[in-house]
Amino acid sequence: MARIAIVGVGAIGSVIAALLQSAQQHELILCTRRPLPRLDVETPEGNIHINYTNLTVPSEVEPVDWVIVATKTYDAPGAGVWMEHLCRQGAPVAVIQNGVEHRERFASYVPAERIVPVIIDCPAERRTPERVHQRGPVELFIQADMLGRSLATIFHGSRAQVTLTVDFLSAAWRKLCINSAGSISALLGKPAGVFHDEAIGRATLEVVRECAAVGRAAGAILDEDLPQKVLAQYRNFPVDSVNSLLADRLAGRPMETDARIGAIVRFGGQHCVPTPCNSLLLSLLEAI
Repeated sequence: MARIAIVGVGAIGSVIAALLQSAQQHELILCTRRPLPRLDVETPEGNIHINYTNLTVPSEVEPVDWVIVATKTYDAPGAGVWMEHLCRQGAPVAVIQNGVEHRERFASYVPAERIVPVIIDCPAERRTPERVHQRGPVELFIQADMLGRSLATIFHGSRAQVTLTVDFLSAAWRKLCINSAGSISALLGKPAGVFHDEAIGRATLEVVRECAAVGRAAGAILDEDLPQKVLAQYRNFPVDSVNSLLADRLAGRPMETDARIGAIVRFGGQHCVPTPCNSLLLSLLEAI
């Protein structure tokens, strides 16, 4: 049993809470801006009612064994406020976020050697602040080092598929390639059914090709047919499926454009890889 704090209880944070509750008798502390009196997660296996302590004031928390950050990438400063109190006894911090800059975002709050970057693949939507719908299975990609293996153990007994990888860089860029396609859906304001359009399909291939080229320049190992695989994945989604970028736009929330598209453009500039499609998407999304 571990004492685990989750900072950021949106769709992904709620799914993580459900997994940890089903895994073992962990003590869960949910750190939120506003009180959260109840939380239910509708999983493919059935509804899970989460048992937890809810805290809204960082100074009131006690040290924990693990901190899991599942905020949006642009909320890193807000999440960082919790670290001073939760990590007083040296707790490691698992950062489950989009993009490829997990450690960089939290380097000013937590020593780099205590940060565990995590990639998650899970279709989930927050229907209300107190209810989340998990549409499909959960897969976690974690660096196969000592802290990564320790993190994997707290999910033993859950339905999460945990992959310990010696090449986290490639896993992160592979996920960013998938996310890059989602920016088209967010820009158009339409769910996954839009990817069945042939012109949209061609544009998607170009966007993902650029991302993959930048990832390879940064050191990632990515399949040559990854763009085709990404497009096929989006076309296999339910036509009403909404990715998180689009969900944020529809809800009037800020979007993770910097982490999901801006990173491609930034790294492309650093490695002299042209990114015209992603640069255009970034400009248009930031203008919304």
